[in-house]
Amino acid sequence: MRHNKKINHLSRTSSHRKAMLANMASSLILKKRISTTIAKAKALRTFVEPLITKGKNDTTHSRRTVFSYLKDKYAVSELFREVAAKVGDRPGGYTRILKTGNRFGDNADMCIIELVDYNTTYVKESAKPAAKKTRRGSKAKKEEVVAETTVVEQKKEDVQPESTEEKSE
Repeated sequence: MRHNKKINHLSRTSSHRKAMLANMASSLILKKRISTTIAKAKALRTFVEPLITKGKNDTTHSRRTVFSYLKDKYAVSELFREVAAKVGDRPGGYTRILKTGNRFGDNADMCIIELVDYNTTYVKESAKPAAKKTRRGSKAKKEEVVAETTVVEQKKEDVQPESTEEKSE
């Protein structure tokens, strides 16, 4: 039975796995999207999402804790400045895994892992909310609309199409 064996070791030693995940997390934070295998992406998601959650609380202690995992001061500063500001209201689920097919050579399942808020393809266009509709004075507005339509109809009548005889000459 596999009780309490949730971590995927990825056929690597502990030190190699930690270094690889730290490098991949730094690249993901700096570039916002990286291409990797599905197994590594799933392991990276469990590694980087708690760090992004820590990035929401900008204190010296959180910065030092994140730095102990990432070991890259540029990635840490990017995480606390830009990424945390963008995901501040999101309650989790900061990454998305998109499967891209198999790699030539060894046929490994490949994917793209990206930060959700930085991909504009999946972000819905936030339409401006319509003005509140009130029923006050609705009769006056209806009369204005009717008056406008009659003016438009009158203008159409004023403009008469040219006769066909003039065009043939």
